[in-house]
Amino acid sequence: MFRTMMSGKIHRATVTEANLEYVGSITIDQDILDAVGMMANEKVQIVNNNNGARLETYIIPGERGSGVICLNGAAARLVQKGDIVIIISYKLVAEEMVHNHIPKVAIMGENNRVIDMIGTEPEATIL
Repeated sequence: MFRTMMSGKIHRATVTEANLEYVGSITIDQDILDAVGMMANEKVQIVNNNNGARLETYIIPGERGSGVICLNGAAARLVQKGDIVIIISYKLVAEEMVHNHIPKVAIMGENNRVIDMIGTEPEATIL
């Protein structure tokens, strides 16, 4: 038996661009991807804190150190530059490993810089 568990999370990133003309996906700064263990072409869920939209797409790595968070294609209709988003990846974890699983959560700050890394989120945390 396997459970679908949160693997990585980019918490409260700022959308730097929304590009309707691109084929699709989300472009994320490679440094941010490395911090949370996400990869090119990986499926992610995006939650828009500004309007409540939720969508799924795949990752395209962006330039290191750029802070880029760009929603491309149809996803660009659900976000605007300046919106705050949460980006979540998931993985299948064997039942016997679930209690040892620790996700990588990046708390984002100004200019989409990682300001803290946590593995678990305390109950009722406001960040």
